Amino acid sequence: MPTVTTEDGVEIFYKDWGSKDAQPIVFSHGWPLTSDDWDAQMMFFNNRGFRVVAVDRRGHGRSTQVDDGHDMDHYADDLAAVVRHLDLKDAVHVGHSTGGGEVVRYLARHGTDRAAKAVLVASVSPLMVKTEANPNGTPKEVFDGYQAALAENRAQFFYDVPAGPFYGFNREGVEPMPGVIWNWWRQGMMGGAKAHSDGIVAFSQTDFTEDLKAIAIPVLVVHSEDDQIVPFAAAGPRSAELLPNGVLKTYPDLPHGMLTTHADVLNAELLAFIKE
Repeated sequence: MPTVTTEDGVEIFYKDWGSKDAQPIVFSHGWPLTSDDWDAQMMFFNNRGFRVVAVDRRGHGRSTQVDDGHDMDHYADDLAAVVRHLDLKDAVHVGHSTGGGEVVRYLARHGTDRAAKAVLVASVSPLMVKTEANPNGTPKEVFDGYQAALAENRAQFFYDVPAGPFYGFNREGVEPMPGVIWNWWRQGMMGGAKAHSDGIVAFSQTDFTEDLKAIAIPVLVVHSEDDQIVPFAAAGPRSAELLPNGVLKTYPDLPHGMLTTHADVLNAELLAFIKE
């Protein structure tokens, strides 16, 4: 398996498809998934002549199941290690959910010399948890409940999330897709419980406000008003406002996991933005 070893000895798995001379698109996945969650986008853009790269976050998928480093700084540094290893230039970084936060921290922490554009899909930025400064955020007790459910019965929790709010299968008139549910479960169970528990803190409590202000390249922010995982009001519009060169694209009723359930819609949106 293709991997790169980070400075602290963690093996990070990555996929790298397409001509090395083509413009690279780098995909960062959501919690608690893997690079496999980008299959529909990887195939779409690879078939259109792009070089596509996707990474399994530390503790997730095929990367090393270490017990530490499950924070946004390490996530960003691990992504930077892959970018340097593959010598990627003029890259478009696309992050979903937690991966959106990872992309934001990477660009702010490591600079944009190797990046051309970025896309944040249902991103956790700028801050998920409710605070005095972030009154539209989600109460911390909700995330504490996630950690408790994971510790009690991770397998059941990792079924309930995709079977319900992640893909909007709990909405009236929406037909559940068993294969999609079990693929989410499969990806989640590939990773480590410690990484997943710590990751809840990382995606919910990291404040990306200053990171967003520091990113000058064009950034497309895609978010649904019916996102049940990362509520719209505290996320998409705020990220777009903080970005110096951000553009917000909203949808009224797509689920958090739109990259799977509505891949055709998202892929068209990404392609148009990349070609601008």
